[in-house]
Amino acid sequence: MRPSDKPLLLASIHDVGPRFESEVDRLADLLAAHLGAARFAMLVVPDHWGESPLRPGTPFAARLRGWAESGIEMFVHGWFHKDTCAHQGASALKARYMTASEGEFLGLDAAEAARRMARGRALIEDITGRETSGFIAPAWLYGDGAMEALRTSSFALAEDHMKVWVPQTGAVVARGPVITWASRSRARTASSLAFAALARHALHPLPRVRVAVHPGDVTKPAILSSIAATLGSFARRRTVARYRDLIG
Repeated sequence: MRPSDKPLLLASIHDVGPRFESEVDRLADLLAAHLGAARFAMLVVPDHWGESPLRPGTPFAARLRGWAESGIEMFVHGWFHKDTCAHQGASALKARYMTASEGEFLGLDAAEAARRMARGRALIEDITGRETSGFIAPAWLYGDGAMEALRTSSFALAEDHMKVWVPQTGAVVARGPVITWASRSRARTASSLAFAALARHALHPLPRVRVAVHPGDVTKPAILSSIAATLGSFARRRTVARYRDLIG
């Protein structure tokens, strides 16, 4: 049986970059303890909010290359991660309620989206010496321009809240809600903890389950405990896979 035919668990660390080096270290140790070293992905932000650039030749770049050489997948995760666009209609609602000014690719036109995607890919691949596995927009939010840019890109995979797909064809290779946590407020934390507890039972029938963690998660012990319980629950019953396994 191929890995893509088995029930799979996919895990990722978001917002990887110099700004959150210590938090990423803690999350990488947590994921490795439950999934095995190198059995997860890192979503890399080239210049988080324009304040923490990822530069070749720096100690963090060396660490990123080491992670990639160990087998950890690398995804391009925007460029700035910060949303500076003005939004209207449905996009305005998404920008307001689904993220805190983090949906960088929600309002970009196709040309700018493609430019940032290409720059991010070139930088990360230059540092790691390996091909990136795909592109995942900050906050999993894509506007029409980002979707158009993805369709004409050569990225192997893309992901949003509800699916993983092949950008050029639209073929969906994993379906179902990603399990993630929120640390921004007490109410959001409580709701994310409740969803994770429910998901540990309700999502087992799905052939693909995705878990995503963020640097802010390390600020709340309750979230770290929930992450550990969730990873343990799914890892016991399914194959821990890489995203690339979805496409063979």
